[in-house]
Amino acid sequence: MKLKKRDKIAIISTARKISIEELEYAKTIFKNWELNPIESPNLRTEYHQFCGTDRQRTEDLQWALDNDDIKAIICFRGGYGTVRILDNIDLTNFKKNPKWIVGYSDVTALHNFINVNTSVPTLHATMPINFKENTKEALETLKNSLFEKPYQIKTAFHPKNKLGSVTGEIIGGNLSMLYSLSGTKFDIDTTDKILFIEDLDEYLYHIDRMMWNLKLSGKLANLKALIVGGLTSMHDNTIPFGKNALEIIEDTTKEYHYPICYNFPAGHLDDNRALILNRDCELVIDESGTTLSF
Repeated sequence: MKLKKRDKIAIISTARKISIEELEYAKTIFKNWELNPIESPNLRTEYHQFCGTDRQRTEDLQWALDNDDIKAIICFRGGYGTVRILDNIDLTNFKKNPKWIVGYSDVTALHNFINVNTSVPTLHATMPINFKENTKEALETLKNSLFEKPYQIKTAFHPKNKLGSVTGEIIGGNLSMLYSLSGTKFDIDTTDKILFIEDLDEYLYHIDRMMWNLKLSGKLANLKALIVGGLTSMHDNTIPFGKNALEIIEDTTKEYHYPICYNFPAGHLDDNRALILNRDCELVIDESGTTLSF
């Protein structure tokens, strides 16, 4: 799935409507990488908060999956809406001619859909809506992923980390989206996987409830490792919950002995580094910090 110069990449939105200013800025970035960004047919369509009706967003994703001239699919933004169209997507041609699918947040639903139905790797990475605010490192990891250049992500030691090293596949994404898909046909199997979680704008008791859902459904018991990314803009009630988000995760995983790292630079952050899901990587958590190698 390695991209080459002048390859066509499709920009679509499976969720909310787009911003033209950010679209044009992202196109400039892609052209600087010597790629050829192509708008999906309904990309500039609006239907309430969505980028077109469910049918139009489905048509755009199917068009990008089936068009063999398109070598990568870039989701413009998240928000909400991807889960509404998954049941209507046909992966027949995609399985024969796989290509990168890129996004995070609400796009976690699409990552899970691909993971459950195929063995094709996907990219949990920044999206065009965020390019202006992203760090150089976030954009570099996206570029390196698309062009299949090996790269590492290093981050500082966190006192809550559980040390260790593993090799395995990363799965997961936005915690709220994982929770919303629990018990559905798009629910992921976490056994012997490295689970990545992140979230934005949630109440602390929601984080606790979602972590207990993972625990009670067995999704935390047999992991190879856990990567905790950004837990951004958390909220509390008038009567405090009593723990912050990291303490909640620490509490629900305290009985497990696999490696865990906290504050990893991925998620709803300006420094949102790219993670290659469904492909083997090496994770090392030691006294110097965390290193993830692709």
